[in-house]
Formats: sequence, C-alpha cells, structure tokens
Amino acid sequence: MRCSTVPRSLMAGADTPRPLAVIVAAYQSASTVGGVVSGVRRALPGASIYVVDDGSTDGTAGAVTGATVIAHARNQGKGAALASGISRAVADGAAVLATLDADGQHPPEMLPRLTAPVQSQEADLVLGSRTRGGSMPLARRATNWLSASVASRVAGAAIPDAQTGFRAFTRALAITLQPLLAVYRGYDYEAGFLLAALRAGFHVISVDVPTIYNGSPSHFRHWGDGWRVARVFARYLRGAT
Repeated sequence: MRCSTVPRSLMAGADTPRPLAVIVAAYQSASTVGGVVSGVRRALPGASIYVVDDGSTDGTAGAVTGATVIAHARNQGKGAALASGISRAVADGAAVLATLDADGQHPPEMLPRLTAPVQSQEADLVLGSRTRGGSMPLARRATNWLSASVASRVAGAAIPDAQTGFRAFTRALAITLQPLLAVYRGYDYEAGFLLAALRAGFHVISVDVPTIYNGSPSHFRHWGDGWRVARVFARYLRGAT
C-alpha cells in the first residue's frame, strides 16, 4: 500500500463492518456491465450495488441483474451518473462507498483491498492506482502523469494516479463534497472530487491495482473532456503552495 496524505483526524475505528455501497457508472455498457456486477457481488457479498444507466440506448439497464438500476432519461455525463449513485447510496444509509466503471477496466476483485482502509477508518478516500506501463495507451500515460503531478503538488505528497475512477470513500466525505461538485457533470467530476478532498484536508491513500485495457471504446472526448479536466486542475493548482 502506498500512502499520500493530507493529515486529518479520523474518528476512532469501529470493530464491526459498516454498510457498503458500490456505484457503477454505465453508458452503452450492455456487453460488460453484467460481468462487472457479478464480480462486485462475489468480491463484496453484502454490499448494495447501484448501476446508474446514464441514458444508454443499447439495453444497458436490461443487462443488469442483482443490482439497483438508476436510469437517466438522457445522457448527462459521468459526473452526473456518479452524483446520482452516490446520493442514492447515502440516502439508503451507506457508510462506505466505492465507485468503478462498467467497462471492465476496474477489477472488482480488488474492491476488498480498496474498502478495507475506509472500513477500519484509516483513510477517508482510497484511490486504486494503476501502473503507467505498456498496457496503458501512450496518450493516457502522458495525461495520467501530468494530472498526478498536479494533484501531488496540491496534496503536498505523492498521488500516483489522480485520474482513477476506482475509489472507496467515507459517507462523511461524500456528504461534504456533494454540494461542492454540482457543477461537474462529466469526466471533470472525479478530478474535482479528489482535489476538493485534498484541499479540505481529508486523509487520502493509494493502493496498487492492475492496469486493464480490454479494447472497450472510451467515451472520453480528448479535446472537450480533456479541456474541462485541465481547467479543474488549473483552478486548484493556482491555490497550491
């Protein structure tokens, strides 16, 4: 486990597991979402699973079994999907939340490793950190390195993978950040979430997870989405010391 922290006092650890919720943001994922949900159920048998179908037209919602489906009537963006899932999980009483994508690039079997430090109250936010190796496309490696460098400067400590959407975090963090993140509707949500958590002094750590690229098409638009993410990092970098 690799740590990158901005100190914050955590509540005394509890001995009993706290209710878990897993949010899966899904768009045009009919061919993969069922396997992801099955993997989550095997990894965390007691967790509540929420799949947010963000206006898919390929039958994504119908490919889901064993999870609560939250359907957006139209595509609103990944950030909007995550916000919907997180809000519902918090309303249903989740104490520990995790997020992963529906395209199979986040291995569900790693969820216990991500959620354990949150369950034990050792961290407020745990990031699944991917290796910037040959399996990661070159363009993604470059942007991943740049965003990690900026996030590390904001944190004052190493953040190996600032763009990962494979995360676990506390209910308190979710409640604190939700009002601050209403403006982020797309891929900028995850950057805003991490940087706001760091700026607020929440305790953030990283754990290594496999880097998986299985050929599934990306919905990330390099110019439009890349510009929005860059603006988030620039905003926080201006305030970094």
